Amino acid sequence: MDALTVHRLHFAFTVTFHYLFPQLTMGLALLILILKTMAMRTGNEHYNRAARFWAKIFAVNFAMGVVTGIPLEFQFGTNWARFSKAAGGVIGQTLAMEGVFSFFLESSFLGAFLFGEKRLGPKAHWVSAFLVFAGSWLSGFFIVATDAWMQHPTGYRIGGHGEILLSSLWGLLLNPWLFWQYLHNMIGSVVTASFVMASVGAFYLLTRKHEESGRTFVRLGVIAGTVSTVLMAFPTGDGQVHNIVSNQPPTLAAMEGLFHTAQGAGLVIVGQPDIDNRRLDNPLTVPNALSFLTYQRWKAEVKGLDAFPPDRWPDNIPLLYYSYHIMVGLGTIFIAVMALASLNLWRGALYRSRPVLWLIMLMLPFPYIATTAGWITAEVGRQPWLVYGIMRTLEGSSPHISAGNALFTLIGFMGIYTILAILFLFLVYREIEQGPERPEGPLSPAI
Repeated sequence: MDALTVHRLHFAFTVTFHYLFPQLTMGLALLILILKTMAMRTGNEHYNRAARFWAKIFAVNFAMGVVTGIPLEFQFGTNWARFSKAAGGVIGQTLAMEGVFSFFLESSFLGAFLFGEKRLGPKAHWVSAFLVFAGSWLSGFFIVATDAWMQHPTGYRIGGHGEILLSSLWGLLLNPWLFWQYLHNMIGSVVTASFVMASVGAFYLLTRKHEESGRTFVRLGVIAGTVSTVLMAFPTGDGQVHNIVSNQPPTLAAMEGLFHTAQGAGLVIVGQPDIDNRRLDNPLTVPNALSFLTYQRWKAEVKGLDAFPPDRWPDNIPLLYYSYHIMVGLGTIFIAVMALASLNLWRGALYRSRPVLWLIMLMLPFPYIATTAGWITAEVGRQPWLVYGIMRTLEGSSPHISAGNALFTLIGFMGIYTILAILFLFLVYREIEQGPERPEGPLSPAI
């Protein structure tokens, strides 16, 4: 295994593990804010207890995100030194703003939210919840802006020594690729948080523990999940696909397993890419659907991989193809599950429907799988480019770090992160087992 491959595996492992945590904190920040708003509007302490319960889980996720995110910053220098030297003047702007503005905003007011409720009063405590939400979503904006620039570079110029220089900060922050990618990513975080909240609520209802909180968690999770799963598909998912159609057409062809240009291209539901023979084995397709979804015309021409030189093809087409189809398949299932749950909620039968509650509870890990598959689709789809059209991945790695050194640190990271994962699961399990805070006096029912 060469050094470049190990560097890529190292970063892929680190960033995949890290993003398990921010996707929940960003989504939970919105749901906690909703709970605090409900507490303000109704005067019902039940919602404050629910917000405090989820704030504890938020804090555990936040801490794990910080611990696993810091090494990513260093990996730009240790594993990707040539990329950092060439593009640091651009990506350094957004990464610095994420740390200085959003991280400090989120962390500061998280402390106020967790420990200052009695001192702040109801309105100021709500403001702290809002600022935690604002900080977490602003953090997501700057990180996605960095990735969007790598996908579709804007606001730059090439210096005299080949370095990439920032020529327009607004060009960087208003990148047309960024709009749909950011919305798609943040709505995805709400999907994850909604399923997690609904799953915990379903667990409480099935075990007959903390049933009042369980009903609140299921209700809010299902309502937020129904809205967010639909928004993931349209318009945000559709908008992101059009980003790819306009700027990375070889990526679209690889995602869809379209080896040959076609008019009236079909949408592949299942099939196995055969790279050697440049075909899909056992395809199940919806005729003309890809042409319609891409260009809104049933017989529109969609370029296949044969329309592009092989050196512009993504370098791992099977991984890209399967990741994309896992993401889309799970997203479709999420819509169906939330539609079923919403129907039962509307009928007033959800809290008594044990099969649906079991389904909701068992869905908990799948948003994480779908989000991971989505990011694999985005990053493998960009290959073989680190910065699309400007710098290839081969040109960005650290030239003096051997495969052995990188592999040694990768194994070390795997060991440490395994310990962190066990600690995380223990802490979250303990919070769920203890449940929301018990009332000090009579509690009015939550509506």
